[in-house]
Amino acid sequence: MQIAGYTIVADYHTHTRHSHGRGSVVDNVEAAHRRGLHAVAITDHGPASLFHIGVPSLSAFDVIRQEVNAARKMYPGIEVLLGAEANVISEDGQLDIPLELQEKLDIVLVGLHPWVRWRPALKGASLVVGNFVGAWAGWGRRHVRERNTSAIVNAVLYNRVHAVTHPGYRLPIDTRALARACALTGCAMEINAGHDHTSVEYLQVARREGARFLLSSDAHTPGRVGEVSKAALLARAAGLTRREIVNVR
Repeated sequence: MQIAGYTIVADYHTHTRHSHGRGSVVDNVEAAHRRGLHAVAITDHGPASLFHIGVPSLSAFDVIRQEVNAARKMYPGIEVLLGAEANVISEDGQLDIPLELQEKLDIVLVGLHPWVRWRPALKGASLVVGNFVGAWAGWGRRHVRERNTSAIVNAVLYNRVHAVTHPGYRLPIDTRALARACALTGCAMEINAGHDHTSVEYLQVARREGARFLLSSDAHTPGRVGEVSKAALLARAAGLTRREIVNVR
């Protein structure tokens, strides 16, 4: 699939109705096949997400695995990966997808989201409130940014993580610090086509620290699977080469 001069071969960030998407696993795989992708990942949210956004429990991944296996038989020409978009749930980088399950998944994405069950709850609540107050009033913004950065950097360093989803979306972070951690571990930084927060400046800052990138749809409906045009155009504007993007041939 050609976009902005890149040949996109995979979409590694898609959701299904197992979390807060609308289609089935097979629906997403069929959509990826129609777009001519070589691979697609099913990456529903972990169970710590509030407001019924994530899977109800870790056992849901057993059901998703069965559906992934069925989709692989239906579409043998495309690689179907079983994954998750894990939530950071503590400032020391703990995820709601434990290490033993991470090892059983084909791909693990990690996102810093505001509305999750943090551990410990009181400390997490203070961070949620701090982000809200910092965004609206500017009070304590630097302190909150440091705490956010510590949480996502530790998540990258101490887990089996392949990519960080929408870095800096809603919650401010130190891009350089995260990019250094990603460069050290080989974790990619996502350019998310579903959100508007990413800038060319951000990409260039991360690039200078040696980070690599992932173009993703963050699809919540089958029709959005493989739709990474906005991300590809940003990558092109930032001057990213094919070697710097993990899902480009």
